[in-house]
Amino acid sequence: MNTMQLIGAALFGVALLHTFAAKSFEVLAHRHPRHAGLFHLLGEVEVVFGFWAFVLVLAMALLQGGQAAIDYAETRQYTEPLFVFVVMVVAASRPVLDIVQRTLRLLARLVPLRAELTLVWFGLALVPLMGSLITEPAAMTLAALMLAPQVFRQGMPEWLKYAALGVLFVNVSIGGTLTAYAAPPVLMVAATWQWDSAFMASHFGWKAAVAVLCNATVATFLLRGQVPTAAAQAGAQAAPAAPPVPLAVAAIHLAFLAAVVVLGHHPVLFLGIFLLFLGFTQAYERYQQPLIIKEALLVGFFLAGLVVLGGMQQWWLQPIVSGLPPVALFFSALGLTAITDNAALTYLGSLIQGISAQSQYMLVAGAVAGGGLTVIANAPNPAGVSLLRRGFQDESIGAVGLLLGALAPTAVAALAFLL
Repeated sequence: MNTMQLIGAALFGVALLHTFAAKSFEVLAHRHPRHAGLFHLLGEVEVVFGFWAFVLVLAMALLQGGQAAIDYAETRQYTEPLFVFVVMVVAASRPVLDIVQRTLRLLARLVPLRAELTLVWFGLALVPLMGSLITEPAAMTLAALMLAPQVFRQGMPEWLKYAALGVLFVNVSIGGTLTAYAAPPVLMVAATWQWDSAFMASHFGWKAAVAVLCNATVATFLLRGQVPTAAAQAGAQAAPAAPPVPLAVAAIHLAFLAAVVVLGHHPVLFLGIFLLFLGFTQAYERYQQPLIIKEALLVGFFLAGLVVLGGMQQWWLQPIVSGLPPVALFFSALGLTAITDNAALTYLGSLIQGISAQSQYMLVAGAVAGGGLTVIANAPNPAGVSLLRRGFQDESIGAVGLLLGALAPTAVAALAFLL
């Protein structure tokens, strides 16, 4: 432990407190309009960790020299922030969203429930489970855009929105565990511990699916009287109908998304695919809607800041992870995930020599079960916050509200993995 590590831990703690206080800055922006711009900036949850990462790099430059700060920043691994940025933009494009919604509407006709309510259930259950194929950030993006006009809107009781948000975040976190490549915390250990998709499906996936279905069913039951009918939704949409998306255009967009997912570990390649995607959207602009570049950039900035700040926390996190018996490790991982990124937590576990198979399971199970408790607990969560916060009071999602909304679905996920 040295001075820089202490400063890094202190700034990480300040950033964590800042995320819990972000909603307060939005209140201050309304009370003090003269400085509203600054308060709005500080109230953006996606800005928090990037801002304090800059403070950390500045402190390192002052204490250890500019070159040391540059070397530290350049040796961090930014593949995940870049991937989340790209996959958010591609997955949220109109042709991808259109074909997913069409498919789910066809499936909804087979269910003996009101179609709008069935689509809400699909958004909370089926789409998060699809994250095991298309990755969790893509699943979060699609689910958030599908659910926003039905659940996360003005007029819906605030407590119901937080309950649904908690279910969505928890389900996305555990819904990606049917394969070995879709969930960031699994990806960090899969190669080291030789976990393939068959292992994930048999040890984690079916348990996660049971928890996802239970959580989504309870949330949909609570929302049953608040989801608007199709006629009411159509009446609320004053914008003129856009031209239908040709099947060929939708197929090309899906091909772009598939290429980004397959090349997700190679930023040079998936960024090249992304540039081709941007060119294609310009060529067929009439079938597009505005791309969510701003929202995706903010999420990438948040995750990059978490990478920089999180890189200074290994000195106190790894002894905790390495010194606990399996069951205690499960609950410690579940709790620590709320204040650290769960992928960073499992990565530290992968560095432990001689860790038992039971401890490996408990570490990852606890990390994914706790992935919905806070914004920073799981990489896709900032994407959900960015896309859904306008439907909440003051256009801000409170950390306490999210925590309370996620407690029950987190308990269901924990029971599924333990029992």
